[in-house]
Amino acid sequence: MPKAAAAKTSAQPTSYEAALQELEQLIAHIESGQLPLEQMLTGYQCAAELLAYCRGKLDAVQEQVKVLDEGTLSPWTQD
Repeated sequence: MPKAAAAKTSAQPTSYEAALQELEQLIAHIESGQLPLEQMLTGYQCAAELLAYCRGKLDAVQEQVKVLDEGTLSPWTQD
C-alpha cells in the first residue's frame, strides 16, 4: 500500500459506503501477505480508523431506529 493510500484514509470518509469499500480494500491488501511490515502496520491503523467510523455511523442509525420503534419521531442528523 503506497503512502498516498495511507494519507487518504486520514481524512474523514464521505459516507459509510465509501468507508466500508476502502476498509475492504485495505483488508484485502493486508491479507495478501505481499506488503512490507511497515506498510502492513500503516494499513492496519487506517483500517482501525475506518472501522471505528463505520461503527459510529451504524450506532447512530441504530439509535434512530430505536427512537422510531418507540414512537418518538425526531429528525436524523448525520454527525
